[in-house]
Amino acid sequence: MLNWVQPFNIFCLLDNSQYHFETPAFECLLAVGCRRKITLSAGAAFGSLKDFCSIEKDWLFGHLGYDLKNETEQLTSSNFDGLHFPDGFFFIPEIVLQLNENRLTIFCEDDAAKIFESINATDAGIESKAGSPLNIQNRITHEDYITTVKKIQQHILRGDCYEVNFCQEFYANEATIHPLSVYNSLIAISPNPFAAFYKLDAHYCMCASPERYFKKTGNTIFSQPIKGTSKRNLENPILDEQSRQHLFNSEKEKSENVMVVDLVRNDLSRICKQGSVKVEELFGIYSFPQVHQMISTIIGELDAGADWIDVVKTTFPMGSMTGAPKKRVMEIIERYEQTRRGLFSGAIGYVTPEGNADFNVVIRSILYNAKEKYVSFQAGSAITFYSDAEEEYKECLLKVSSMKQVLGC
Repeated sequence: MLNWVQPFNIFCLLDNSQYHFETPAFECLLAVGCRRKITLSAGAAFGSLKDFCSIEKDWLFGHLGYDLKNETEQLTSSNFDGLHFPDGFFFIPEIVLQLNENRLTIFCEDDAAKIFESINATDAGIESKAGSPLNIQNRITHEDYITTVKKIQQHILRGDCYEVNFCQEFYANEATIHPLSVYNSLIAISPNPFAAFYKLDAHYCMCASPERYFKKTGNTIFSQPIKGTSKRNLENPILDEQSRQHLFNSEKEKSENVMVVDLVRNDLSRICKQGSVKVEELFGIYSFPQVHQMISTIIGELDAGADWIDVVKTTFPMGSMTGAPKKRVMEIIERYEQTRRGLFSGAIGYVTPEGNADFNVVIRSILYNAKEKYVSFQAGSAITFYSDAEEEYKECLLKVSSMKQVLGC
């Protein structure tokens, strides 16, 4: 399917990597081609998106960029951007392919049998292509990172905020990579339940995300923020379990997690029926190839008439990628980070013709602008007053280890 889809200018693959933390709606979902599309710019994005979706009830795929914060919270973005993804983009695909184990369902207006034959006639091999040697650089030096964390902790000491998700960029100029080969390698090393391979003309996102932003099923909404990370030790099961238990018992990690849970509860309460917002799971520990993660689940029942766009408008950006209180920490983030986040820490997802929706959080992702030959990946961690700056820096390096490995760095 992925070899077959390469000639298209726009496509979006969503893959659960065969994780079954819940009953999956699909194994993978692939949207191909474009019948109608909308490009969003912060300022009038959500009104335009409402108008677009009111015309035709159909499958919808696309992304929400972090800088839509400028509309939801009346902020600005002025940091460097080497990728130039639009603030948001959605498209109604020509074809949707839904794979559930051995069953492929094809949604299209054309002859589904011919599409199936065309896919089957395509080479099924995974070709490993080497791109140009990459000179990966850090946008923020190690020394500046340590200094900045201490400045952020002074904001916390003064009472400006409680927690800040501070991110740094790793990048390469004059980069030539082969996105499909990179995606296949990334998923082989780091399969995760909210993986995505997204192409928008010359823009690519190769995403191995473990985190869900939100899922809407009928009137039920739930969000699963991640806060809390510990390193896997697959060679030694005893040490691996010790790392898992250390995460579960860490008061620091729990305090970070519960701050975000409270933020999400507050966001959802603005759009859900009174008394319906509940924490379904607190401090759940889930294991992924490189890390153990602490994940909590918050659910609620939407107010009558609220749709998925209202959910985004009320809750975006997700609290796990900002901190608390949200607006103030985003001002601090803009001041101290050196790179505009763009699609990173935004969301990629889909909406069904019935209005159900599911979006990930764009983390653990390699972003690429083929026209500008610019490769970028970012990572962050939650800074609290008790954070150790060196340990936070090491956590960022752990989170980007799979991306560096894939890119041969």
